[in-house]
Amino acid sequence: MLNSILDKCDGISFVDSSSLEVCKRYRISMHKVFAGIAARSKTTKGWFYGLKLHLLINRGGGIIKASFSSGNKDDRAQLKLMIRGLFGKVFGDRGYISQELFQELLEQGIFVVTRVKKNMKNKLMSLVDKMLLLKRVLIESVFGKIKLLGKFEHSRHRSVTNAFVHMVAALISYQLSDNKPSIKSLLQLQDL
Repeated sequence: MLNSILDKCDGISFVDSSSLEVCKRYRISMHKVFAGIAARSKTTKGWFYGLKLHLLINRGGGIIKASFSSGNKDDRAQLKLMIRGLFGKVFGDRGYISQELFQELLEQGIFVVTRVKKNMKNKLMSLVDKMLLLKRVLIESVFGKIKLLGKFEHSRHRSVTNAFVHMVAALISYQLSDNKPSIKSLLQLQDL
């Protein structure tokens, strides 16, 4: 059902991933439900044991593509899998910086826009791209809404199948909701 209600790409997309803890850190050695699927990884908030949810959304806050991976999977590798069928510009964080990925996606007609790291040379960027890069916080709002409303993340799963059913149901619930975060003020910038 989720695949049938996903939004279409409109040329401007935002990509990011979010961690999903499957158990508390002090229970990792005893946790058996997600053994072989979940992994330890580090985010800006610290270490966690679990999965990652990767989302591609459009300007209206609708989900274009969604996927799950183990916690230690590289975001760029997952983006390569999710990018099929897209066009235009994809705005992401610094975790998606890679010259090889940029060249590969550019050949497919997809332009990846990220901020530069501290040790990189500054690149020229159009004003519209800079403004849309600042609006990348939209995807963080989408993650917040999915996790808050769907009670997406908890450590009481007893079955992997039931856990994924619960998580996909939360994504469907978000996708069917009428009140999604969006970029209303920048919709006219596409014409510039």
